[in-house]
Amino acid sequence: MVAVLLFRNQIVTDMYLEVNKNDHVQGPVNAPIEIIEYADFQCPYCGKAYHIVKEIQKKFGDKIKYVFRNFPLTELHPHALHAAIAVEIAGSYGKFWEMHDLLFEHQNALDDYYLLEYAKKLGISAADFEADFGKDRFYQKVKDDYDSGIENDVQGTPTFFVNGELYDGNWMTSEFVEYLESLIS
Repeated sequence: MVAVLLFRNQIVTDMYLEVNKNDHVQGPVNAPIEIIEYADFQCPYCGKAYHIVKEIQKKFGDKIKYVFRNFPLTELHPHALHAAIAVEIAGSYGKFWEMHDLLFEHQNALDDYYLLEYAKKLGISAADFEADFGKDRFYQKVKDDYDSGIENDVQGTPTFFVNGELYDGNWMTSEFVEYLESLIS
């Protein structure tokens, strides 16, 4: 069932939070905890969140379904949009999570030269990667993620939704893990 909300005299559904076939997902579909993260590859806070999410995934195992959505803050981070497009291109080669990890582990090296080097490291040819960069579908996927974030009132990165609700607690402390534990105990 889809909830319908009246927002600024427009009807808006909560469908934009539902995980769909275009999302990048780790973990079981039926996990008791679903975390959707809106993030920017150049954001230093997202870099910290990357490590925290990895620890959460290790701790909770198959109790977590993790969904990543792009939310590049282009006014603050000049390489964020191209990094987001690069990860989507890698995804089309079955290498989304590998590129995702490379980008967060090398946040200080996200200009186009390095994006191409990461693609080659993942076995994507330079010619294919460069050709794909000009394809609208990869930009559109990033834009769709971003637009869903705007519809969900994402104000910055990282932003987490847990089981369909905005998590407004402190994700940098044990408070986040304790909250997740409370959902399965």
